[in-house]
Amino acid sequence: MRKISADYIFPVSSPVVEDKVIIIGDQNTILAIEPKEKYDPTEIELYNGVIIPGFVNTHCHLELSHMLGKVDTGTELIPFIKNVVERRGASPEIIQEAIQKASDEMYHNGIVAVGDISNVVDTFAQKRSDQLRYYTFVECFDFLQEQQALTEYNKYKAVYDQAPQEEGGNRRSCVPHAPYSVSKRLFELINACNEDQGQLTISIHNQETVPENELFLNGQGDFVDFYGGFGISLDTFEATGQSAIHYALAHMDPKHRTLFVHNTLSTRADIAAAQAWSEQVYWATCPNANLYIENRLPNYQAFIDEGARMTIGTDSLTSNWQLSILEEMKTIAKYQSYVSFEQLITWATLNGAKALGFDQELGSIELGKSCGLNLLSLDHGQLAITDKTTVKRLV
Repeated sequence: MRKISADYIFPVSSPVVEDKVIIIGDQNTILAIEPKEKYDPTEIELYNGVIIPGFVNTHCHLELSHMLGKVDTGTELIPFIKNVVERRGASPEIIQEAIQKASDEMYHNGIVAVGDISNVVDTFAQKRSDQLRYYTFVECFDFLQEQQALTEYNKYKAVYDQAPQEEGGNRRSCVPHAPYSVSKRLFELINACNEDQGQLTISIHNQETVPENELFLNGQGDFVDFYGGFGISLDTFEATGQSAIHYALAHMDPKHRTLFVHNTLSTRADIAAAQAWSEQVYWATCPNANLYIENRLPNYQAFIDEGARMTIGTDSLTSNWQLSILEEMKTIAKYQSYVSFEQLITWATLNGAKALGFDQELGSIELGKSCGLNLLSLDHGQLAITDKTTVKRLV
């Protein structure tokens, strides 16, 4: 049994408290949160800082970890995708070594669970033996080619069938890549795959770049040329006259939790439309990846004003310099400092756990949970995320 305390404890599900002790039992389960005065000070592990739950990283591409530093920054999304396709190849040994190293990095950075995109099976062995919990999103795309939908679906269904899933542990679902890369027929096949699996989380990349909205608004823009460069015709594609997210809403299943990822260009109207479509909508922001690829950030005030349930992801080492939720929070705090400390921590913990359906055990410091504990340093005693903030994993 461990007794752990600090200057402050932020359970997330309740306000910040002082002079409390967290009692930790077997399997790192929280047994109690009690007044510090009840215990002999020599029995208590006492730290300077604020204790929070373990971080939940809602968007990652662990299988791309070997691509650290291989793709240029600031290119915008379409050139970035081309670079990933061209430079993704590596030996199995290099890929596996990078996957393990990246997973270890996330663990030491205080992350306890990850929503991870998989196009192939490369990460599955690591996930089955890992200290982290994974929600694997097996991602499908057919580049809007209805006639290829079944062929492409069958390819990704073979990956899905091998994805780790354990009772009370790792989970999986079959998901669409993005509005600009999934035909109506492929959406139907994905929905059918998930139909009898209970409530799942479905992830989809959303409104990450200007050409994505242009494609759906008027059938024009850089995606037409991008697909043409691969010999893929969009002659039969019909623009909807609405932003990209409306195409996704028209073809996804609202009964599942839906995690929209990036949302760099999402407007208040887009956010409101999605939240009217389903009460189970979550939004993942990956600010460092947004800066790495597009040199822009979402307007977080729009999400706050619409009551959006925000979560935080790291994206991959292809589009980031590290896999650290703290570094993502630092970026938000630096460029949009109106987002409060309490909001940032909630996005990084409880909202993420809810988005992945892991909130029975993770996301908040409550009795019976095994949520992990992180210690954040304080800058001059202030509850704030600054460039000096550090994280130490305690549990």
